[in-house]
Amino acid sequence: MSLIRRRIKPPVGSRPGTLVIDSAAQAPKIRLLTYGETGLQEQDVPQVGDLQRMLPTDGFTWIDVHGLGDLHTMETLGRLFHIHPLALEDVVHVPTRPKAEAYDDLLLIVTRMIRISGECEVETEQVSILVGTNYVLTLQEKAGDVLEPVRERLRSGRGIIRSAGSGYLGYAILDTIVDAYFPAIEAVADRLEQLEERVMVDPSPTTLRELNRFKNLLIRIRRAVAPQREAVNSLVRGDNPFLDDRTRLYLRDTYDHCLSSSEMVETSREFVNGLMNTYLTVVSNRMNEVMKTLTILMSIFVPVTFMAGLYGMNFDHMPELHWMWSYPALLLAMLAVAGGMLLYFRRLGWIGGRSGDPDDDG
Repeated sequence: MSLIRRRIKPPVGSRPGTLVIDSAAQAPKIRLLTYGETGLQEQDVPQVGDLQRMLPTDGFTWIDVHGLGDLHTMETLGRLFHIHPLALEDVVHVPTRPKAEAYDDLLLIVTRMIRISGECEVETEQVSILVGTNYVLTLQEKAGDVLEPVRERLRSGRGIIRSAGSGYLGYAILDTIVDAYFPAIEAVADRLEQLEERVMVDPSPTTLRELNRFKNLLIRIRRAVAPQREAVNSLVRGDNPFLDDRTRLYLRDTYDHCLSSSEMVETSREFVNGLMNTYLTVVSNRMNEVMKTLTILMSIFVPVTFMAGLYGMNFDHMPELHWMWSYPALLLAMLAVAGGMLLYFRRLGWIGGRSGDPDDDG
């Protein structure tokens, strides 16, 4: 899987705001949540053309769009909510770097959602949050998200989410997405801790592939998490009419979570780099042990081979050739040389364990 996802963009020289829809993008599904202090109403929107008549005249609205695969839907939403063409371009042409930008009629927040699936597989997805006076419009690439806790808070009416306005709902959505970083990062960190023992005990090519896979996962997570700090910080420090002082106070907590998640990613990256170095060290040490063993065996057999070669030469006038005990004497000499070298290498600590340190006074 490529570490850098190719961005959907219009042809070179196109006018700003030109929209290009990815042919592989999912078809949009729209859900409307209308709420106020007294209650919540949820309904699906069959067609984007039905949305205008379904919008309430009072209270607050969350328009939740899953899928960006229809140009007509995107253009209709742009006209209906007076979305600036540059803002709509950032929404449609994924992936866009996480950021926060204020326009005349709305606030655009682009963020990255992270989810864990399968065997510690990390999925990243762009979510665009547009905050207006009395509405929040969210657009994401495909169905499924981490925002069900926000919907449950709206349904139950817990806290101030129903009465605090659209800016607070935008904060709640952003904060939930940022909080979902922690389980993903912790899942990767837990798997790395499990790999640590395998690196020491079984440094196989499979282990190395696993380390490389998690290294790539952490790079992808870092690309999503690191820019989010700047975006949230601009919301905290900026003067935006869609966010009141109370909401900005809560956003400071979100900023702290961004910092914590970034630190966790960097810690995990350092850990996986350390594991890869440990893997290389263990493999190198094992190779050194193999080479040392082979060298010792060669050193033992060199004099034995010399003796066998010496007495294998076809000369008539060699005094030991016609001696009756020459063959067993040569074998015993070979064994004595080999045994003596083994004892010498063991005393040096090259094979087996060192029986004693000659520098040890005790």
